[in-house]
Amino acid sequence: MKKVKNKRTYGKELIMDLFDCDPKIIRSKKKILEYSNRLCDLIKVKKYGKPIIERFGFGKDFTAGFSLVQLIESSSVTCHFSELWNRAFINIFSCKLFNDKKATDFTKKFFNAKRIKNRVIIR
Repeated sequence: MKKVKNKRTYGKELIMDLFDCDPKIIRSKKKILEYSNRLCDLIKVKKYGKPIIERFGFGKDFTAGFSLVQLIESSSVTCHFSELWNRAFINIFSCKLFNDKKATDFTKKFFNAKRIKNRVIIR
């Protein structure tokens, strides 16, 4: 986890692009909800209400799939899943610091992704 020394820092954003995910997992509303719950517990953020999880985006092949928005008291977790490409695009933004390495490792394993590209932005 990167320590933030600047007192004007608002938060941290972890951006993850996952490739070759397990198609059964990214097409399961139940598994996506499980991921959200377990991730929030892992990085110790408090969920604010229930998540929105909807399957839509049928206008283009690559946009069809589930999306998730989970508000957290320190900001949000968002996920978008491409059923055509078996990819996941996940953002965690929080003004509460969290362990981005744990979040990345957990996410890759949960979705059985063959490859993950991640970036951390301090804001």
